[in-house]
Amino acid sequence: MIDTLEQLDFAKQYTYADYLKWQVKERLELIKGYIYKMSPAPSRRHQAIVWNLNGIIWSSLKNQPCQAYAAPFDVRLPIKDKKSNQEITTVLQPDICVICDISKLDDKGCVGAPDLVIEVLSPENSDKEMKQKYNAYEESGVKEYWMVYPDYEHVLIFTLDESGKFVGQHPKIKGDILKSVVFPELAIDLREVFLE
Repeated sequence: MIDTLEQLDFAKQYTYADYLKWQVKERLELIKGYIYKMSPAPSRRHQAIVWNLNGIIWSSLKNQPCQAYAAPFDVRLPIKDKKSNQEITTVLQPDICVICDISKLDDKGCVGAPDLVIEVLSPENSDKEMKQKYNAYEESGVKEYWMVYPDYEHVLIFTLDESGKFVGQHPKIKGDILKSVVFPELAIDLREVFLE
């Protein structure tokens, strides 16, 4: 049994089956089989932003057949049709995700691309979100991806086009109304998100 980080080889590639056997206290993610340590407990401001977004999303989507989840919640992103635990090498814990295809949900989380993923960035992890996670979400078919920057009070929105590539929208800043492409009824006044 693996119960400390020292027992893991950060240069080795792992699968979701390996991940399930770990009993470490730290939160970890896998991106293409490689381990990434998640930053320590998020800041109070980070958590407030997640809470505000969760409340708005829940209120807007509560009458739809979609489910929203906040971290920690495992999102397993299979490559093509490889869905067994031994074949999945990307397991992420987005701050918020919305899944409308309920068949993707099981007791361990989500298998497949959520419809919407939101990451609230911290100084410690923005490089990871900007590169590896962006690529993983795009490759797996996440329809809409928001990167929330608490320090600058703005949100970058990416939507998947017909060719399977993310297309960026004009950045939204505090005071703007953010409108989801995937969920047209979801309109968020960003002043309600970046409350002090």
